[in-house]
Amino acid sequence: MLETTIAAIRAADEGAMAAARELHGRLTKPAGSLGALEELSVRLAGLAGVCPPPLPEPAAVAIFAGDHGVHAQGVSPWPQEVTAQMIGNFLAGGAVVNAFARQAGASVTVVDVGVATPLPTDPAVLDPAVLDPAVPRLVVASVRQGTRDLTVTAALTRDEALAAVQTGIRIADELIDASAGILLTGDMGIGNTTPAAVLIAAFTGADPLDTTGRGTGVDDPTYAHKVAVVRAALARHTPDPADPLGVLAAVGGLEHAALAGLILGAAARRTPVLLDGVIAVSAALAAAAFAPAAVDAMVAGHRSAEPGATVALRHLGLDPLIDLGLRLGEGTGALLALPVVTGAVRVLHEVATFDSAGVAEK
Repeated sequence: MLETTIAAIRAADEGAMAAARELHGRLTKPAGSLGALEELSVRLAGLAGVCPPPLPEPAAVAIFAGDHGVHAQGVSPWPQEVTAQMIGNFLAGGAVVNAFARQAGASVTVVDVGVATPLPTDPAVLDPAVLDPAVPRLVVASVRQGTRDLTVTAALTRDEALAAVQTGIRIADELIDASAGILLTGDMGIGNTTPAAVLIAAFTGADPLDTTGRGTGVDDPTYAHKVAVVRAALARHTPDPADPLGVLAAVGGLEHAALAGLILGAAARRTPVLLDGVIAVSAALAAAAFAPAAVDAMVAGHRSAEPGATVALRHLGLDPLIDLGLRLGEGTGALLALPVVTGAVRVLHEVATFDSAGVAEK
């Protein structure tokens, strides 16, 4: 599945991008007056291979959840059981991501790809072919109950990492088959900013001090320890960025690997993926290592307050749409950026040209 998905990913269509730029020049507005929105709409035309590109709707958020063996190293003050408890909150509609998803009319799919403790709820029997913004759904696709401690051994075997990547590809296909016009990345996993920091350092070559943040808000001693853990993991495994599956296996999380698969699956289907925070962009680095053209499907929703996110976005060549100092995860920043993406495309569909409106040009 991974090989065929990668083979299906193609670079942006230059003809469609040129057509979008030409159309922008004829719309009733000064050239370039919409700033970054114009280039975003051009990129989306290139992804779709047509101008104007399809409206990015309906929107579907995929929240991948997993736990981490490195939690045993004291990198987070939160107990690991919170991962499973938050899944219950997502399914009950009580999390921030649910509030923002209702506002945006986006569906929410929660995927247990590796939670370590029992879930507080059973999977609802929901039709995967129907995206219902009012009813979050749970998909149980657990590869294993949390990763191993990456400071001691590889977090995953290559087969486990591959299974998680392929789960993400499958979820992308399911959501797109159910009519999703844009996918939004979400994540949940206590301790997951530590493997994200290791992934970003591995793929970019940046120093761990620049890729490691405070996650859920650790104090100074815990932060210093967290940086040391990231350094130790890199020294132990010396991950090779030319082998993205190996990097994910050695130092990644199950949700990171699944998010990489989601991005690859969307890129293969020429469907945009709106990236959330540091977990998403660390996974995006892996996706880009698998298939460089996958970057053409990525839209950076926001700049996370986690420093590694800026490092990763710079490496990917992506500019975030909003910068609000967010660091929650779940898909919240991506959801807040969604109207910006929709607006960028709607301009190409609905704004009159100078000729059609009878407006004189300069």
